[in-house]
Amino acid sequence: MKKHFSRQDYRIIGGPVSRRQFIRLTGWVGLVGAAKGLTGGLISCSSNVSQAGTAETEVLPGRPYHHTADGFRNPPGSPAHKHDLTAWINHIWREIGRDKPEVPSDHFLGHSAAEKALLETGSGNRLTWLGHSSFLLRLSGRNILLDPFLSDYATSIPPFGPKRYTPAGLPVEKLPGVDLLIISHNHYDHLDRTTLEALPNKDRIPVIVPLKLKKFITELGFRDVTELDWHDTKKTGPITVTAIPAVHFSSRSLFDRNETLWTGYSISDGHTKVYFSGDTGYHSFFKDLGRRYGPFDLGLVPIGAYKRASNLKSTHTTPEEAVRLGRDLGVKTLVPMHWGTLVLSYEPPFEPPVRFLKAGLASGFSEGRLWKMAVGETRVLG
Repeated sequence: MKKHFSRQDYRIIGGPVSRRQFIRLTGWVGLVGAAKGLTGGLISCSSNVSQAGTAETEVLPGRPYHHTADGFRNPPGSPAHKHDLTAWINHIWREIGRDKPEVPSDHFLGHSAAEKALLETGSGNRLTWLGHSSFLLRLSGRNILLDPFLSDYATSIPPFGPKRYTPAGLPVEKLPGVDLLIISHNHYDHLDRTTLEALPNKDRIPVIVPLKLKKFITELGFRDVTELDWHDTKKTGPITVTAIPAVHFSSRSLFDRNETLWTGYSISDGHTKVYFSGDTGYHSFFKDLGRRYGPFDLGLVPIGAYKRASNLKSTHTTPEEAVRLGRDLGVKTLVPMHWGTLVLSYEPPFEPPVRFLKAGLASGFSEGRLWKMAVGETRVLG
């Protein structure tokens, strides 16, 4: 087994210390202060933070069910969870104290190999996994960047918060020109300010986001930003994007819960149709969505961050639920994501793909239709 991660040192009174030592020295004061929003938010898609509830509240006149007076909510029948700040702090503290996961040598391709492989695939339709839930999708000559999280921390105040243990598939400066940027929701491991600020030509890149995220994105320098509600469609060049309901939640601090929408997407060039889930838990409505929007040639589905400290159901699919979701949507080829990058919950970091492959085969997918990709790997879309 081979580890791939970089050490970052901090200085206290002139002396260098490791990240773990630094946080141990600063202790609970830093964690609790951050958690209270005094210095910024640390909310990533952890299974141990507050989840979106679906309490039966009044439906606003003339508005869809998922709209509320204060923001948004999940569809009826979605898991409802009580916020547990203590469990969240304990999870972060546990993540800090544990050793870095052992990363298999074939999990990360390496930047040079990834860049070479990307060039060798030519100009046709292709998919590159950049790690976690980040992809570079090419359809009809357009490079589409999905939920780019390429920095080291899924937090606004490093070193507090989740730190990646596998490097990004490619650094920002090695990405080809981006023709379209798509964001699923505002959690730090999906909406990464550091990555977005580093993207060149922001004034010329069209961006698609869920409702109420336009202001955040335009403040970063992007000019062409479109907000979509569930079931809304936007066409940009040959690419048609439709927002598809998801079971999740949004927040970047403890004080903006569910003020912005979360969504999945259908992305099509008229020949190849891709489902990008963003983050979601399983729900029976995916069968209806499959009849409405399917079938899909490719499905990018989340398989990690499902084991919580409590027995409450998570708003992340298990590997088995991800396969079931793919079946419901009529996906031909499944690509697992949201694993192998950050410690966000309690399952062993490399358990998800094992369970995913087993469930996929049992569900009738062939090995060739279950793409367990390496970080940085590019595959041609047939």
